[in-house]
Parts: sequence; C-alpha cells; structure tokens
Amino acid sequence: MTIRVLVADDHVIVRMGLVSLIDTEGDMRVVAQAASGREAAEQYRQHRPDVCLLDLRMPDLDGVATIEAIRADDPRARIVVLTIHKGDEAVYRALRAGANGYLLKNVAGAAIVEAIRTVHAGGVSIPPEIAGLVTARLRQPALSSRELEVLRELARGLSNQAIADRLSLSESTVRTHVASVFVKLGAKGRVEAVNVARARGILEDEDGPGRG
Repeated sequence: MTIRVLVADDHVIVRMGLVSLIDTEGDMRVVAQAASGREAAEQYRQHRPDVCLLDLRMPDLDGVATIEAIRADDPRARIVVLTIHKGDEAVYRALRAGANGYLLKNVAGAAIVEAIRTVHAGGVSIPPEIAGLVTARLRQPALSSRELEVLRELARGLSNQAIADRLSLSESTVRTHVASVFVKLGAKGRVEAVNVARARGILEDEDGPGRG
C-alpha cells in the first residue's frame, strides 16, 4: 500500500526537499503540496492524503489553526508537524490540536519518513526530548487570555498606561497583569518576559522574529 502524503511548508526549497525525500521511498508518494495553512486545509479536502506533513508557521493560518481546520473536516486525519520551533508551548498547542507527531527540522531524513510510516500505522511519533517539553509545559502555570493580551502589548514595547488605553483597562489592572505574567514566566522584567515567551512559543510570529 502506498502512503499518500500532503506536504505543507511556505519555504519552497524546504518543501521541494521534502517532496524529493518522500518520493524516493517506495511505499509513499506526495499527492499534494501547499505553501500556506489555508491552502493545506483546501488540499486536504481535495486529496484526502493518508498523512499530512505540516510546517508549524505558515501564512493565512498557522500550523495549529491548520491542524484544527483539517481535524474539524476529518477527525481521523493523521498529521506530523515538522518545524524549527521547539518551545514547550508550541509543542503543547500542536499536540493538543491533534497532531500525531512532532519533529524538528534538524532531524535526519530517515526520521521523517519513519515518522510518516508510524503515524500512518496509527501510532505517534514524538521524540523523547519533545515529550519532555510537553511534560515541562504541563507543570507550568498557563497565562490567562487577558495576561496573553498584555504580554503581546509588552512585546510591542508599550508602557503600562499605553496598554491600559489600548485594552480599555485601568493602569493598576495592567500592573497586576504584568506582575502575574512575570511570575508565571519566571521573569524579572519586561525584556526577559518577552524573550521567555518567544523561546517557549507562547508569542505568535507577529510578536517576534523567526518562522518555520
């Protein structure tokens, strides 16, 4: 049986490399490609691949939203995330959305094709170091939706008063949220809080540099 694969990555060179890697395997072939999250969801609906290989950060819809869209269309969809993002929050969100595997882009090609086979067979492909990140994430206190809003504004360099004006809050309320963010992230100040949040994958692409 040939494993039919959808490859989604907005970097054309990376995508072409993955297509070449997969198509050289005798038991699998790429049946669809996508350069954005929305396109990936559309290609899934059209081709119904056996396994999706998805980048975590893509235009239109990010990887998590793409996973959610595909799984809403087909709860049995089998999805492997391939990304540069190794922050515990990024891993946690992808697996919570329904990913069956999570690999970093520095893995060998053999690990990628093996993950595809494992997920196609109904298993999961999560390396021990990635599983450890999920365990660590589960021990961390989660930010509330309001705290996350405040954190995003901190990342944009806004003062407490500016954040208060933007979110229609009092400055004292913002100070309380900022203090709580520091405690939950184990940070001593604004810059450290933002850096920790970016490293963990809590802040999205628009809040910080780096894609993949």
